[in-house]
Amino acid sequence: MQTTPISQQVRAFVVENYLFGRDEGLGDEDSFLEAGVIDSTGVLELVAFLEERFGVKVANDELITDNLDSIQKVTAYLQSKLEAAPVMQERSR
Repeated sequence: MQTTPISQQVRAFVVENYLFGRDEGLGDEDSFLEAGVIDSTGVLELVAFLEERFGVKVANDELITDNLDSIQKVTAYLQSKLEAAPVMQERSR
């Protein structure tokens, strides 16, 4: 996966908040849960960060590992949400 501004920001948040500033050994595809990086409370903190930083709303049915369990998955999820946002705004007019 190519590094993007979104993935850089997600990585920076994860490293700062869960890895105590040490960005060693966490690959973009590594599962947060399997690696013991983020627990269920951490997922909620990650969601709060995503909503505040990127202006998206994470719905309850989107709180799944397919969306939030690695830097790669979070980045892909955010990109799809951000790409859909202009369409949703257009529909609400």
